[in-house]
Amino acid sequence: MTIRIASALALLAGSFAHAEPVDLFNGKDLSGWYGNNPHQLARAAYRDAALAAQQADFAKHWTVENGELVNDGEGPYATTDKEYGDVEFWVDYKTVAAADSGIYMRGAPQIQIWDSTRRDEKALKNGNDKGSGGLWNNSAGAAGKDPLVLADRPFGEWNAFHVKMTGARTWVWFNDKLVVDGATWENFWDRTAPLPAKGPIHLQTHGGEIRWRNIKLRELSSEEATALLREGEEDEGFAPIFNGTDLDGWAGPVDNYEVVDGAIRCKEGAGGTIYFDEELGEYVVRVEFKLPPGGNNGLAIHYPGQGGAAYDGLCELQVIDNTAEKYANLDERQYHGSAYAMVPAHRGYLRPVGEWNFQEVTVKGTHVTVELNGSVILDADLSQVKKFMGDKPHPGLNRTSGYFGFAGHRDPVEFRNVSIKRLKAPAPAKPKGKKGKAKAGKADQAKKSK
Repeated sequence: MTIRIASALALLAGSFAHAEPVDLFNGKDLSGWYGNNPHQLARAAYRDAALAAQQADFAKHWTVENGELVNDGEGPYATTDKEYGDVEFWVDYKTVAAADSGIYMRGAPQIQIWDSTRRDEKALKNGNDKGSGGLWNNSAGAAGKDPLVLADRPFGEWNAFHVKMTGARTWVWFNDKLVVDGATWENFWDRTAPLPAKGPIHLQTHGGEIRWRNIKLRELSSEEATALLREGEEDEGFAPIFNGTDLDGWAGPVDNYEVVDGAIRCKEGAGGTIYFDEELGEYVVRVEFKLPPGGNNGLAIHYPGQGGAAYDGLCELQVIDNTAEKYANLDERQYHGSAYAMVPAHRGYLRPVGEWNFQEVTVKGTHVTVELNGSVILDADLSQVKKFMGDKPHPGLNRTSGYFGFAGHRDPVEFRNVSIKRLKAPAPAKPKGKKGKAKAGKADQAKKSK
């Protein structure tokens, strides 16, 4: 390939402006904050009344002293008025012995803060001795649950957090030491769903006085978020499969696609499945895509080189504008990221139409995981699917090898920066269609949403 993806991403990273950090706390009063203990709210029969009742306690237990936000160890959590998505966040805190606190992002717990010097049985069982900074509410053994290093400073000294978050992917530096390295922040409120795309920040309190200062935040652009997710991917074993110039190395109805400004684009009114001309076994593919209004395409997984990607291959992963009015009444298995007609993906994680999205797909046998902009929206073993849309059979359901490609449906959807990490070689290659001349199957050309 003539383009190294790291070089292309480096150029991309330098081409966009960085927003400046803003102060979330003005050092004078509680403007921009309100009280909300989300655990109490989740149990409340009348949420509005329960939230209103927390405001008196908030004013009682939270004060401002010498430019510091101070809590006495009781009351609801200090909560931002505004909700945030992909961010860079900074905060300093100082607390006392035996205190327990934390930082909730997207409304979910939590970056842990506690007394790392405690050695009682309960504290050791909880992992206090490992220090603060971990994503404590992650599942046992999950990445990020425990901090990578112990970095707490002695009581009486200020500690500093620096957090980067895109999707559910999280990086935490604690006192200038990396303690969480790109781990997925699990959704405490619903373990079957990704973390919400947006939510408030809570400063938790229980068990002792805690002081906060220098609370700053910077919202990340989609370009910055993607660059963060792709950082270091060549070192991880990813290699480009599209050279950014032409469709050399690709097969299928390539005349139905064009390369524009370094991206593969399906020609309007055309379609069919083009595919990277190497049979793959297990792999991880990364791709950026941009949808036009109402756009529809798909990622062909274990495509056999002919026929329809959605049925003759293992699956077609939908690439579609979920917000389009014409798609308002689709089957839930037809929306973006879904294994078409088989397993629905979680919705609400696409960037606005016209912006570039980043998607990572992991294929291991018949198990497919889709991570969109840092959030896992699909994780399923397709061989276990028993109910299909329209009861239509999927002859390719048990395929464990094939081609990766794009399944066009007449809309100018674009793809760029396509890279693959090969995990396991496929079984011996099977015969395929003639390179560059394969005809699009009827299933590819038909509008699947009808």
